[in-house]
Amino acid sequence: MKPILEYKDYHLFMQDYYDYRKSHGAFSWREFSKLAGFSSPNFLKLVCMGQSNLSLVKVELVAKAMGLVAYEGEYFRQLVIFGNAVKDSVKKAALLEMERIAREHKARVVDSETFQYYESWKYPVLRELAPMMPGAQPRKLADECKEYVSAEEVRDILAFLVKAGFLKKKGDKVYTQTEKSVTGSPEALPIAIRAMHKEMGNMAVRAVDRYKASERYFTGMTIGVNEANYSRIVAEIDSCARKIAAIANETENLNQVYGLNFQLFPFTNKIEGGSNA
Repeated sequence: MKPILEYKDYHLFMQDYYDYRKSHGAFSWREFSKLAGFSSPNFLKLVCMGQSNLSLVKVELVAKAMGLVAYEGEYFRQLVIFGNAVKDSVKKAALLEMERIAREHKARVVDSETFQYYESWKYPVLRELAPMMPGAQPRKLADECKEYVSAEEVRDILAFLVKAGFLKKKGDKVYTQTEKSVTGSPEALPIAIRAMHKEMGNMAVRAVDRYKASERYFTGMTIGVNEANYSRIVAEIDSCARKIAAIANETENLNQVYGLNFQLFPFTNKIEGGSNA
């Protein structure tokens, strides 16, 4: 579904959230309402249909039920204020606040014209690193990277990031990000994005022995699944990824670049007629 920052109607956002969860596994209005703390199993359905309004008292509980944290939760609150308001002055104030949050936390979705961004880990890493080191020479930026990159590459990559609109140059070697985060469109660049996943996976393998346990976090499990709970697990991972992005985006005082990969893949073929009974 679309990021919450693209919505101006909280009823529509909640309906899209419900449809998304429903399409990825067993999910009902009863479960949705229960997660949000409502005793009526159909109350949120009525809200989405426009037959009831969501009170500000319940906003935080509903936001939590949908996995909205940090600026996403605040944006949802302003959506509700905007949608419920009768006075133009209240609507205007809420809309201005929504626009402010959207400007500060807008995510860039990479399209086919800028697929070069996904050719190597160096592009997203330098996009994060350069703003942390205002005035730094390309050689210094290269030296701070754990994986090898030459000063010449850094210079060329920074020029590309500025030209493509991923970074904005202010003065001499001072860079700022044009958007808080960058995501890959699922419709575009499938080959480039797959290549990036492979590269990041290889870097993660090296990280197991390369860094102390206090510098990296790895966990894993082997689980049995079927089509229904596979879809639910994917939806949960997607929700977790959005929460982590929101936490990262709300912090200004940054001093290191990390990579985070979620991995869920089959160890076996599907067993026809398999059962744990």
